[in-house]
Amino acid sequence: MTIIMNDSHIVSITQMREFVKGSQDITFKAISRKQTYQWIDTIVTRFRYVTLRKKDKTAIKDYLMKMTGYSDAQITRLIARKKKCGRIVADSTGRHKFPRKYTAKDIALLIETDTVHDCIAGPATKKIVEREYMVYGKKAYHRLKNISVSHIYNLRKTRQYRSQTMIFKKTKAVKAPDIGVQQKPQTYGKPGYLRVDTVHQGDCGKKKGVYHINMVDEVTQWEVMGAVETISERYLEPLLRALIKQYPFIIFGFHSDNGSEYINRIVANLLNKLLIKQTKSRTRHCNDNALVEGRNGSRVRKHMAHAYIPQVAAPQINRFYQTYFNVYLNYHRPCGYATTITDKRGKQTKIYPYSQYQTPYERFKSLKYADKYLKRGMTFAKLDVIASTHSDNEFAKIMQKAKAELFLNFNHKLQLPTSYAIPISGSYDD
Repeated sequence: MTIIMNDSHIVSITQMREFVKGSQDITFKAISRKQTYQWIDTIVTRFRYVTLRKKDKTAIKDYLMKMTGYSDAQITRLIARKKKCGRIVADSTGRHKFPRKYTAKDIALLIETDTVHDCIAGPATKKIVEREYMVYGKKAYHRLKNISVSHIYNLRKTRQYRSQTMIFKKTKAVKAPDIGVQQKPQTYGKPGYLRVDTVHQGDCGKKKGVYHINMVDEVTQWEVMGAVETISERYLEPLLRALIKQYPFIIFGFHSDNGSEYINRIVANLLNKLLIKQTKSRTRHCNDNALVEGRNGSRVRKHMAHAYIPQVAAPQINRFYQTYFNVYLNYHRPCGYATTITDKRGKQTKIYPYSQYQTPYERFKSLKYADKYLKRGMTFAKLDVIASTHSDNEFAKIMQKAKAELFLNFNHKLQLPTSYAIPISGSYDD
């Protein structure tokens, strides 16, 4: 409802004070800025604001704020303009605005990309939209392919984007000085040196949850994940054998922390049979296994969440990992690769240039003499078929659909308690 009020009957400061006091629960709003400025100019002129004492000036400002809804600072600025220019006039000149380059359709494509990839880092997202256009020929990405990394974050702050997106126990060390070598592995630029870590999904009362095994190659960042019911040697040994088998290149090293799940005779014998050197983290060197530990949040927690998953679900998770998730990580999700810069004083700094964002498969394929590291019977022709069958966004959608079906199976068939039900979708920061 719109009410036009005539305040010409208010001719004194006292009447203003009484009006403000009696309309505490009433809110007024002006129709237009131009009319509001003209009315303020009239009031300031009628009551000779400049000549009044401070107490009366405060009463007039309270009245103006009540009638216009403006703040005290805004009223003060308008009165200062009256003193300086002799009148209060709305500025008709508009601010300079840059032309809009990216349309709502481009933001929708970015939303789709971030949804299926669970909102990964800006450089990796830029690489994906660039590959969608350059590699897979998706014409809809012709504007997004040239977007800067910083502007990706700007588009993520827009109203359209925000309205459509949803924006543990420590490992126990054991004393086994004769198993593994306590050192940082040296790769010499060759693939096949794995960093390994375990992530516990959580407990439900006294019931233990499933364990995730995460293995990352240091040079190519080729990542293979698996799940196991418990981290005892009986269950872990066959899983490690299966995970190592999924790598297309020869494995030379196996590095872990000092947890008992890896520093034991069974794992040591397995690695000896495969001619893989076992190393473990050094004391007071927390970064020795940081490559894989940093990925536990952006891989396991981001996609599998924090909710309890029972141990019996490990085989289903393994099938999901092997069929969908590991393929997605290595063929369709770009990673950043560090470049070390040394200054004049010898200080080394690692940077992540955009040109070094590649999928692990692209990184492995770009290595010198890469074909010499392939396992027997494995060829790049076979791997190219896996990489080119689907685009990055297409396979990410397939992976997300399979993950949603997996979580529905957990919530319904496994009959989880309501407080421990696994969310089908969510957003977790890296």
